[in-house]
Amino acid sequence: MSYAKNYKLLLVVALLALFTTTIIQAIIPRVAKYFIDNFIGKNFAFKNTVVMILVAYYLLYLLQALFNYIGKTTFARVSFGIVRDLRNDAFANIQKLGISYFDKVATGSVVSRITNDTEAISNIFGVIFSSFIRGTFLIFVSLYSIFTLNVQLGFLMLLLMPIIFACMYYYRKLAVSAVAITRSKLSTINAKLAESVDGMRIIQSFRQEERLIRDFEKTNAEHNDYYIKYLKIDSLLLRPALSLLKIVAYAILLMYFGFRGEYLGFTAGIMYALIQYVNRLFDPLIELTQSFSSLQMSVVSAERVFDVVDENNYEPKQFDKDIKIEEGNIEFKNISFSYDGQHDILKNISFKANKGETIAFVGHTGSGKSSIINLFMRFYEFDRGQILIDGHDIKSFKRDELLKKVGLVLQDPFLYHGDIESNIKLFAENLTKEEVIQAAKFVDAHNFIAEFEDGYKHKVTERGSTLSSGQRQLIAFARTIALAPKILILDEATANIDSETEELIQKSLKKMRKGRTTIAIAHRLSTIQDANCIYVLDKGKIIESGCHEELLAKQGTYYKMYQLQTGMM
Repeated sequence: MSYAKNYKLLLVVALLALFTTTIIQAIIPRVAKYFIDNFIGKNFAFKNTVVMILVAYYLLYLLQALFNYIGKTTFARVSFGIVRDLRNDAFANIQKLGISYFDKVATGSVVSRITNDTEAISNIFGVIFSSFIRGTFLIFVSLYSIFTLNVQLGFLMLLLMPIIFACMYYYRKLAVSAVAITRSKLSTINAKLAESVDGMRIIQSFRQEERLIRDFEKTNAEHNDYYIKYLKIDSLLLRPALSLLKIVAYAILLMYFGFRGEYLGFTAGIMYALIQYVNRLFDPLIELTQSFSSLQMSVVSAERVFDVVDENNYEPKQFDKDIKIEEGNIEFKNISFSYDGQHDILKNISFKANKGETIAFVGHTGSGKSSIINLFMRFYEFDRGQILIDGHDIKSFKRDELLKKVGLVLQDPFLYHGDIESNIKLFAENLTKEEVIQAAKFVDAHNFIAEFEDGYKHKVTERGSTLSSGQRQLIAFARTIALAPKILILDEATANIDSETEELIQKSLKKMRKGRTTIAIAHRLSTIQDANCIYVLDKGKIIESGCHEELLAKQGTYYKMYQLQTGMM
């Protein structure tokens, strides 16, 4: 993927500015040489010429500063534009990834890649690339100028190049692993921080603060140790080593001038120009070598960002068939599924649910209840068995059609930062304020919303932490009803509700289920006693099925679960 293609004109401007800067830097010592050799120590009869030379000299410096500014700012615009595009592409790709990707990658790690790592990539164009172009131009121009002034000195300078490149090679070899581990540890720090903030209630409830502090300090110390290791390599093989070679170059120049100057007709102007060209030869080399420091971090960061951009663990494939969900009849045919490809969570699951019917799944934790919902919502792909909606394979529906006609209510509803109205609408522009209020009234949420001073504009913090669990759930019900789904999925929707609130929302649930195909997962058997059919799951298999009375009469697993919950044993 080439992001530079959108910045061709800016890159051309930046390169021209840097090239012009380099040419000016090469001309300035020549002008100084001409001034020194022709006017210093001589009579100043040609005052106008002297003034012109001085004006030209300082004008060149001003032009150098101007073009240097244009080059750097243009490269900066390119680099930050690329970072912006990378972040957009990474975020857009994340929205397309399947849920299985987020099962394997920590939230903090994803955040770190899109923020910290993309920021490091900006150095590639803003600092490294511009330094490389400018430095390369200047090195060749400086070598050419030295050779034109004195060929023997030019060859002596070339003898130092293998040593310089050896320093650069060993620096890269030693630094790359330290930088990679440093970036990895930084990602781990972000992951631990995000996890701690999200789980602060659990941490404080179970008094885990000290353990997490120790764990964080350990990871932070490891990050610090590797960064110090990298700095030691950086401090030894970058500026100090090359500065030493620069001093050696000065010594060679002075010795050569001292021993051979009088025979070769060296002048003060030539000496000044050579010193300036040696500076212009070594300064970009030092800058380039220092850029390796940023380059190593940027390369590692780029790999981590492109891992996200190029990740193809997409959500299940969307088909282009224009099939609509009209009735909402559901059928599972011999569905088997495994998350890891080795151990089946669901084993040969088959059932039916027609329009207006409610079916429920009960079973112990890990029996496969939520996995049925995950497959039906197409959060995970499956390849054994078939799921039908209105007689059509679920894989033939467009994902938008599926999600528009299927309403999902989770055990722990997620509310976004904003207000109650925006959380019910979820930015659906086609929903009016009246429709939002009607949806809230339908699920009996309107009364508590009206008690707030701002009503439907009442501020909601992230996750709705200032609202009770019952209020959050009722808002989630309203959010679902507002979309008028054909199929309703209730994933333990009343598990976190107190008994008093449960009585209120059970009435809402009955209204929600009327005329809709409903699949309910429940731990509280009292909430699904009126279901048309109840399926009992155990280790991924359906072991019992029937209505509430039929299952009690069988006196099997469901009967025992019911007795445990009602205290009849």
